[in-house]
Amino acid sequence: MAELMLANELEREGLGGLVSVDSAGTTGYEAGRPIDPRAARRLGATQLAWDKHIAREWQHSWFRERDLILALDIDHHAWLSESAPDQESRNKIRMLRSFDPRLADKDLLDQGIEDPWYGGQADFDVVWHQVHNALPGLVEYIKVAVLKNAQLQRQH
Repeated sequence: MAELMLANELEREGLGGLVSVDSAGTTGYEAGRPIDPRAARRLGATQLAWDKHIAREWQHSWFRERDLILALDIDHHAWLSESAPDQESRNKIRMLRSFDPRLADKDLLDQGIEDPWYGGQADFDVVWHQVHNALPGLVEYIKVAVLKNAQLQRQH
């Protein structure tokens, strides 16, 4: 859900062609499968297209290729941090909800999103709201990064 929600917000802000958004799991358990029907229902209720989303597993090479790596829960954050090949890669890892202004100064444990897979539709609704609340701060962060990158490109 977070990938599709963020991509939609970036598109609305005119950044869709400048920023790529994707997602992956820390295991291959769900790889190749379509989106969970409960997530599809929640996204569909907000007219977000979800039908082309296919789950995939994180690839170690992505540490080099990604500018920002967002973890949704503390276990994912720990796994990514331990798997990162160097400090530069670890510096790219952030909790998604660290961009929610109400949680920005909180401990990583307080910024986690519980996996709704183990619950019901209401749990997916909660996750939608948690992601939604982080998006304005995240989009602003990305805007600043895009502008900074454009300035660096012009200098060279």
